Amino acid sequence: MKKKMPPLVPAHDETVDLLVIGAGTGMAAALAAHERGLSALIVEKTSYVGGSMARSGGAFWVPGNAALREKGPAAREAAEIYLKSVVGDSAPAERSRAFLAHGPAAIDMLGRTTPMKFFWAQGYSDYHPEEAGGRGEGRTCECRPFDASVLGDERPRLRPGVMASPIPMPVTGADYKWMNLLARKPAKALPRIAKRLVQGLGGMVIGREYLAGGQALAAGMFQGVLAAGIPVWTETSLVRLIHTGDRVTGAVLNQNGREVTVTARRGVVLATGGFDHDAEARHRYQSERLPADASLGAEGNTGDGINVAHELGAATALMDQAWWFPAFAQKSGRPPAVMLAERSLPRSLVVDQTGTRFINEATDYMTFGQTVLARERDGDPVQDMWIVFDQQYRDSYVLAGSVYPRQDLPRSWYEAGFAHRSENLADLARAMGVPAENLIESVRRINEYADAGHDPEFGRGDSAYDRYYGDPTVAPNPNLGALRKAPFYAVRMVLSDLGTCGGLVADEHARVHTEDGAILKGLYAIGNTAANAFGASYPGAGATIGQGIVYGYIAAKHAAEELVSA
Repeated sequence: MKKKMPPLVPAHDETVDLLVIGAGTGMAAALAAHERGLSALIVEKTSYVGGSMARSGGAFWVPGNAALREKGPAAREAAEIYLKSVVGDSAPAERSRAFLAHGPAAIDMLGRTTPMKFFWAQGYSDYHPEEAGGRGEGRTCECRPFDASVLGDERPRLRPGVMASPIPMPVTGADYKWMNLLARKPAKALPRIAKRLVQGLGGMVIGREYLAGGQALAAGMFQGVLAAGIPVWTETSLVRLIHTGDRVTGAVLNQNGREVTVTARRGVVLATGGFDHDAEARHRYQSERLPADASLGAEGNTGDGINVAHELGAATALMDQAWWFPAFAQKSGRPPAVMLAERSLPRSLVVDQTGTRFINEATDYMTFGQTVLARERDGDPVQDMWIVFDQQYRDSYVLAGSVYPRQDLPRSWYEAGFAHRSENLADLARAMGVPAENLIESVRRINEYADAGHDPEFGRGDSAYDRYYGDPTVAPNPNLGALRKAPFYAVRMVLSDLGTCGGLVADEHARVHTEDGAILKGLYAIGNTAANAFGASYPGAGATIGQGIVYGYIAAKHAAEELVSA
């Protein structure tokens, strides 16, 4: 039987060393503070703990950490070269250097303060592996499936994930790659499926509930917080910061219409996420074409921390950026359906409203979104996007995480006009509302490229990252296959995101700076509340969670060291 939500912890006037606002990667800041002897309090706007992290794949990108094969000075040097190459001058170099210097220690801290165990997702390539210092084998790590039953009565407070499996079965990102290829590589997929089924169903028999991905990472941190006795106030929102003299000394909070004041002796950490669900801000800073309900970020991410700090003169940067994520369209009011491997698999292509290819479909998702928005800035907007594939594709791969090979697309997709199916490309084009001659020509060309094994237009399959989600049974290019088997399908896509990544200007200590470059003492910003430490780039899977964890650790470290010197 599903447990009821535990009683709300009542907010009250309080004094602590470190106030952490936001219960996603903010939990890492609280754990690091507690380990250093500081008292910490976490407040969370929504009813759930976990933030967008709990809705994510749960990977983290932290070079040199103990789960990786490559460690020590050599690992840091290679990663520094890589970040210098991909980030360029879009973010201060000090931010990357601090991230690399403290990253391994931050992950070690989680290992000490939580029950989590981590593993290297070997082969999950960096997003730009051909750049200097890039790694085709990747630097991405994950949490091993985690038993959420240890949360006890607090289990209902853990934020639900984006996709719920019909069978209790913890699927890591590393598992997903092969499970998606069940029809093509059963020898690889079936043992993983069997292992996770035994773990999931067997766990239920003995009272355990194994979770994977972002759910595991959030549950593990939450358990660490509970074990440390760190209080968590949910349904408690930030009203304003208290600025006394030359530093931030606390915050006014609101819980169910009642305001309380929390004094923070050592500082306030803003971990409130980005402005994912503030449609007005997104239209102002990013694009008027973005639908209001397309973000996959947690619903509480409406820019609260950014806005409140801005009232004190805090500077912002990179407000046009997000962790863009192309996805399958859904009905208004519902988040889009996740699209991960689908774009990389052979016998498919993506076209715009003209029925023409415009991108390497298999590119990383942030670059995909940036390419779409660049078209808009150039006066040639992508008004519509479709992924087109044939029956052989439909017979071979999982779609949207829940539509299995040989299964027809959901009827609701057809009824809403998000999906079309036709025996020939001309009829399919008419249903999509695109010029038939363009779609036919686009398919003819990609078929030609598939036969040759090379895409001279966009280089699909040239990168190790492209190939990670390709089909290894298809040669010579695992990302290219001809669309020849009728019927043909088209499914509408939207530009979604995993959260915005523009925000408060923070330095190498996570301290927030003002417009004139001064430090707002006692105020820290981490995760998506801070401007992306990697500028306009996404270096590898889990870079968003990675920097949230690491800068949470850095903020707590700085606050603790200020206490020593005070």
